[in-house]
Amino acid sequence: MNKLSFLSLTLLFFTACNNTTATALEPKVEKPQAPKIITAPLPSVEKPTISIPSDSSQLLLVTTDNWSTKNGTLQRYERTNNQWVKVGESLSIVIGRNGLGWGKGLHTTPSNAQYIKKEGDGKAPAGLFSLGSGFGYSSTNFEMKFPYATYKTTDHCVDDSSSQWYNQIIDSKKIAKDYKSFEHMKMRNNLYKYGITVNHNPQQITQGGSCIFIHIKNKSGKGTAGCTAMREDEIVTILKWLKENKKPLLLQLPEEEMVKVHLN
Repeated sequence: MNKLSFLSLTLLFFTACNNTTATALEPKVEKPQAPKIITAPLPSVEKPTISIPSDSSQLLLVTTDNWSTKNGTLQRYERTNNQWVKVGESLSIVIGRNGLGWGKGLHTTPSNAQYIKKEGDGKAPAGLFSLGSGFGYSSTNFEMKFPYATYKTTDHCVDDSSSQWYNQIIDSKKIAKDYKSFEHMKMRNNLYKYGITVNHNPQQITQGGSCIFIHIKNKSGKGTAGCTAMREDEIVTILKWLKENKKPLLLQLPEEEMVKVHLN
């Protein structure tokens, strides 16, 4: 190889190296990611389990605006051809002075229930209950097709939950008295002149609530200790209407729970 050729190759090598163009590094731009949406589970609201027995065809429906009010309305219903039909006009009634709390009856109370009926809390029981019998200070002068008992001052309804007679009406002269607290079934006023027993807490669960009745309301209109009360003429109308063979029930709920119950 001659000197010219060597020189030519050398020049070509250096020319190629010097002409290499440096490429600037561009910053890496990451595509924005969509924010993750975390869906929190909605708090479960357990519905009360209320199923009206198919063999019952008379119903007293009591509704209130909320859990804490003492005022409500009562509407009679009768089942005809598998449909619940209103009977008569709705009545203005009073219930417990502290409103309602889930009682113990024919329903299943939601496990997350906020309001629970307890002994001495001034609340009327919410839920579905069978009716026991009518009662009063003397025999009635009207015809009835429902059991009826006449009570005297020595007949007591025991609200002492430590007693074996808790939540029962007994003749105090015929049993060994083991209780300190009770109600006279015949009082000095007319509140129990006519009444209906409500089968609340029939298992006599301690502190579960006792002596729940439908009876005549106080003229002042104040709330009760846990019963449902109305005028004397109104309860007489109900007593005349009730029929034992129709197995009448009491359904008592605030509006927010009533909307979850379908009668038909």
